[in-house]
Order: sequence, then structure tokens, then C-alpha cells
Amino acid sequence: MLLIIQRSCRCVPTIRRLHVSALEVAERPGPEETVTASFAAFIHGLQPEQLTQKVLQRSKRMALDSIGVGIVGSTTYVFQLVLQHCQQMYAPDHSSSVYGRPGTKLSPTLAALVNGVASHSMDFDDTWHPATHPSGAVLPALLAISDMLPRNSKPSGMDLLIAFNVGIEIQGRLLRFSNEAQNIPKSRFHPPTVVGPMGSAAACARLLSLDRIQCSHALAIAASLAGAPMANAATQSKPLHIGNASRQGLEAAFLASRGLQASSLMLDSVPGVSGFSAFYEDYAPQPLPSPEEVEPSFLLEEQDMGFKRFPAHLGMHWVADAAASIHKQLVGSHNGNFNPAFIQDILLRIPPSKYINRPFPESEHEARHSFQFNACTALLDGEVTVQSFHPVSLRRPELHTLLSRVRVEHPNDNSANFDLMYAEVLVTLVNGDVLKGRCNTFYGHWRNPLTDNSLQRKFRSNAGAVLSSDKVEGLIEIVDRLEQLEDCSPLLAQLQ
Repeated sequence: MLLIIQRSCRCVPTIRRLHVSALEVAERPGPEETVTASFAAFIHGLQPEQLTQKVLQRSKRMALDSIGVGIVGSTTYVFQLVLQHCQQMYAPDHSSSVYGRPGTKLSPTLAALVNGVASHSMDFDDTWHPATHPSGAVLPALLAISDMLPRNSKPSGMDLLIAFNVGIEIQGRLLRFSNEAQNIPKSRFHPPTVVGPMGSAAACARLLSLDRIQCSHALAIAASLAGAPMANAATQSKPLHIGNASRQGLEAAFLASRGLQASSLMLDSVPGVSGFSAFYEDYAPQPLPSPEEVEPSFLLEEQDMGFKRFPAHLGMHWVADAAASIHKQLVGSHNGNFNPAFIQDILLRIPPSKYINRPFPESEHEARHSFQFNACTALLDGEVTVQSFHPVSLRRPELHTLLSRVRVEHPNDNSANFDLMYAEVLVTLVNGDVLKGRCNTFYGHWRNPLTDNSLQRKFRSNAGAVLSSDKVEGLIEIVDRLEQLEDCSPLLAQLQ
């Protein structure tokens, strides 16, 4: 009898455990019904014919711009530091090429890192809404893979474009699952370090032809490698955010291809368990429709990309355009003899955003994140350019005189949101006259995109700083017909 009682006592906990497990299983969606699984299905199942002409054209413009800013970025001090580190600290591996360095090759992951750093080293890369820099996190990793693969296994141009668009779409979807992500000053993490590794992992998983389960694992692994604080904005370390996003996504895809497993619910919202929701507290994900069942809709079809005319934080483009309009008034009213001494007071009416409110920037990186610097530069010169951030330009006495006369206001209706913000500049002259400039949408914003001619002019200026004119024109022509290439070797050859 005692034995029977003992057996019964032993069985009760087992029955309870089975009962709880059954409840847990009943409450959880099936593996194929999760948000994470739907993202994996999208990555794996997207077909070439499902990319519309608008999406193809817009993504090719992004690729061309990203290559251009990466090439000119290879001339920067930050890029040189990171390249030297990779060459000295890691064993030689001559798989994948490096922007602006003919004959220099690194391992695929290190090439993704340094080329990603180059893409963001001048803050010249594309920007979307909610805020992120999508191309630099994805394209360097895809080019590194393409370089790595044997000559007879190179991806086609269309393969590259599909993977690129997968990486862009994943980033955009994840950001749109959070209202917090649209509020720039409240961001704890730099957005490209959160969604960038996810986009890179998705794009690389697609180009490497991983199966659905591996795609899911690649996303989950990337989430464990994601996230960097906003405090490093306006420092030499900020370009590492894009470089690491590209590298870490590629690492995640490689690890998934080897069989490393991770959470199958990383992108889902699971009470009491932080997955991707760790980055955004109001994260509310929705599954992606399967491209095998429903014709996919792309965010890039609905909203174009923002392309920068000069290398600085996107918010600077509003205040620079507003100030440039005042410069034109000043030059016109003084017969071309404008003198900064004519200016008594400068009022900037801008959104409240502490990390880009920098009255007296001390470095090029701080200057790229300073409303005051960019407004005063545009008042002096009528524009902001690559040269505006060179040391000689930063130290101009007349510039510092104007900086000392700047005041800032934050109107209640001017929110720190790239879709809603505006900039007003009011200049009071010594004679009492007040001149006003306002910008609601700068040229290059997704509502007012650069024309193809303007984008190509920017590319020629950037890539021409390093490459011959023949290579520059060759890249423009190749990217324009990228979807027609049987393999991407011609593109890789021009970059080398």
C-alpha cells in the first residue's frame, strides 16, 4: 500500500507538469504562425517578379548612392583607423574587396565592417523614416559575400537586388512596429544598430540561399548582436554602428548556415520574455503575409528614400536650406558685398533634440550634428558642402563670430520627427531689419527626392574623389542595368 501511495505522489507532479505544458502549447501559436516565422518565409520566398519597377528603380538609386558615399568615405581618418585595425589584428584573408583600396582584401565579415564604416564615416548615407540608415547596413555585406563566392557561383544582379530589398524591407517593418522608434530624442539605441543587423542578416540569408528555419535563426542570432547607445552620436565611433550592423548580420547568417540555433519567437511579443521588444517598449509586431500566397507590398513603394546633398545629420538639411535662402537675400540686398558683421542676432526655431543642438562644435563629427554650425555655414557660404567640415573651415573666425550670435527656440508645433519637422531661421541685422527663412521639406527628402541627374552628380563627385572617371561612369551604367546582369562580376570589377 505504501508503495502505491508513493507512486501516486510521484505521479502528481508529473501530471501537473504535463497539464501546464499542454496549456503553454495551447496558448502559443504553431511554429509556422509566428511573426518570426512569417519574416523567415518572406526572406526565403520572395520572387524576382514580385519586385515592382518602382521598387527596383528606387533600390538601384540607393545602391548607387551607398557605393558613392562608401568610396568617398574611404578617404576619412576613421575609415583608415578601422582598416589598419583589421589588417593588424586579424589573420590575412583575401576574399572580399575594400572600398577605395585596389588590391586590398579582407575576410568577408571584416570587409563588411570596414565598408560599412566607410558608408557612414561622413554621415552622407541615405536615411528613411522612422529614422535609420538602411543601405550601409546591407550593401557592404552583400558585396562581401559576392566577392567571396567562386567565379562560377557569383549571384546575378537580380539576386543582389532581391537580397538588398529583403534587407531594406525587414528594417522598415521592424521600425514601424513601434511608435517609440519615430520619436528621435527618446531613442535609447541608435536605430541602425537595432534594425541594421536584422536587415543585414535577412539580406545575407537570402543571398546565401538559407532555408526558412535557418533564416529564422539568422534573424534571432542578429538580435543578440544588435544595439548601441545614442551617446556615441557625433563621435568617431558612430560610423562603427553601421559597420558593425553590416558585419554582425553577415556573421549571424554564416552562423545560421552552420546550424547555430536561436529563439523561434525573437520577433514575437511574448509576455514576460524580451525578444526584439527589448529595444522598443511599445513594440507591437504583425506577421508579414507570405509572398507565396499574397502579392507582397513594399514600404519602398510607398515611401522613397532620403538622400543627402551634403555630409551631415539629416536634420541639418532643413536648417541649412532655410539659412541659405537668407544668404541669397543678403547677397542680393548688398550687391554681392555681404559681410557677416551686418548680422546682429540669429534665431533658430528648431525641434528639441539635444544631441544635434551643439552651439560650439569642436570636431567635424560634432559639426555634422550641430544645427548652429550648419545654419551659420549656410549663412556665410550659401550652402553646406563636403569642404565645410574640413579643419580650416571649422576654424574660420567669421564662422565663430556668427555662432556666438545664435539663439535657439523650440516651438511646440515643431516635433523631432523627420516627417513632421521644419526649420526657421530669423536673422536680425545691425540696421534693425529682420530676414526670415523657412524650410518644411528640403531637396533630397523622400517628399522631394533628388532627380536622377542630381543623384548621379553627387555620385560622380563622391566616387570621383578616388576612382578614375571611366570607373565612375562604368559604375553608373552597371547599377542602372543591374537586374540584367547574369552575374555581378562586372559590378565587383569596377569597385576593385
